Amino acid sequence: MEQQDKAMTHREVLEALSGIMLGMFVSILATSVVSSSLPKIIADLGGTQAAFTWVVTATLLTTAISTPIWGKLSDLVNRKTLIQVALVISVVSSAAAGFSESTEMLIACRAVQGVGAGGLMALGSVLIADIISPRERGRYMGLLGSVMAVGMVGGPLLGGIITDSFGWEWNFFVGLPFAIAAIVVLQRTLHLPPVVERRVRIDYLGIMLISTGVALLLLWVTFAGNNFDWVSWQSAAMVGGAVLALGLVVVVEARFPEPLIPLVLFKNRTVVLSVVASIAVGIGMFGSAVFLSQYMQISRGMSPTQSGLMTTPMVVGIFLSSTLSGQLISRYGRYRGYMIAGSILLAAGLGLMGTIDSHTSLVLIGVYLAVLGIGLGMLQQNLVLAVQNTLPVRDIGSGTSLVAFFRTLGGTMGVSVLGAALTLRVTDEMRTGLADLGIEAPGIASGSLPDVHTLSGPVRELVESAYAAGIAEVFLIGVPFALVSVVCVFLLREVPLGARSGIEQRLAEEVRRLDDDAPAQGAR
Repeated sequence: MEQQDKAMTHREVLEALSGIMLGMFVSILATSVVSSSLPKIIADLGGTQAAFTWVVTATLLTTAISTPIWGKLSDLVNRKTLIQVALVISVVSSAAAGFSESTEMLIACRAVQGVGAGGLMALGSVLIADIISPRERGRYMGLLGSVMAVGMVGGPLLGGIITDSFGWEWNFFVGLPFAIAAIVVLQRTLHLPPVVERRVRIDYLGIMLISTGVALLLLWVTFAGNNFDWVSWQSAAMVGGAVLALGLVVVVEARFPEPLIPLVLFKNRTVVLSVVASIAVGIGMFGSAVFLSQYMQISRGMSPTQSGLMTTPMVVGIFLSSTLSGQLISRYGRYRGYMIAGSILLAAGLGLMGTIDSHTSLVLIGVYLAVLGIGLGMLQQNLVLAVQNTLPVRDIGSGTSLVAFFRTLGGTMGVSVLGAALTLRVTDEMRTGLADLGIEAPGIASGSLPDVHTLSGPVRELVESAYAAGIAEVFLIGVPFALVSVVCVFLLREVPLGARSGIEQRLAEEVRRLDDDAPAQGAR
């Protein structure tokens, strides 16, 4: 039996972190490696803007839905086994996507990949809480920031190089060796106390209702205005069904013994504010940044490799701000001020990106992206820290996954809504522009992603301008949601950071339980 009756040394923490960070790196890499190549992938598969949006949305949707399931399981069964299972699901499904011959197959594979990504996202944060106290967590933030930076910068860059050199299919196989290494390292270095086994009851009805409600809303946003009118019986059926399903979620979660989303957590002020802020962060982060590669490749005519390089300022900003703020949080034990600054910078960065057009200086865009990255680095991880610091150890898994769930859900809704807004703006711009030019170009304004390298003259300029205008509008739509996160962070109360890791807290609770049981056993 693995036992741990004292605080881990710095070396032991680093050894345990190595496998966790490698697993998180696999998750980030598997997602980011295709981001710079996605416009080319969709164009090669003959997909539309809607297909582009759904490749991203499908992954985020299944990530969101599966995250609380993994979080709940992490409170009940062995966490090391769970994260290894999540790694296998994530990488095998990614490899399967490499054989896609249609956008439908690609979307299906990415949806399965999202299930594994949900596990890695939830379990990584939970395991870090297990082995590092809230007060000391910032000390290791630089390492975590480095992993995220390498994955987020290296992924698009590596994906661009692979696409330009060998073909986009090979992007989906690059994570396999890293996943195998992560599984081996986790097995050798991560030692956790045994979990008290008990019968696990999975909230299948809650899973079905949440999936149905969210999927109906996403389908409505995707197809309304194109396949049917916004005000129509189809819209009424989809929105009504979504509202009914999500309303029933509350009823089911209030009565189920092991709810997917424990409603009791919403009695915690910090949890509620962090959840709302996470939704806003998800919309601002996923919903706008995912379209950056389209701007670089369609509006600026860049290759996938060049497009990947252009993400560097944002990721450097994330790395530096998460590292420095983490060190300062560990030193002084205060975190709210950094979160306020981060939320303000997030809103400012989105607003600045909303001013771009097809001729904006790339240096200036790099500055805007750096501001956006600095804001994200100071905010997103500290929302999880704030929640973990206020919850009892038995609810750490559920609470952590709850924040991740709503952040990803916000991103899912954001990608779908902003993708629909982008399609409408681009289609309108190109139809108007083509009419003004007196040019007939079948397919250009049909919603299919164009390859600007096959266009010339005024048609190319029109396409570049239309996508720049549409993507700038996408960033501007994200600003109000970012401002919501500013308000939520301002309303947070700062709670002194705890000095004990999750393992130490659980062992202390076990000792107290044994002490309480001893008199009763003696009396018998």
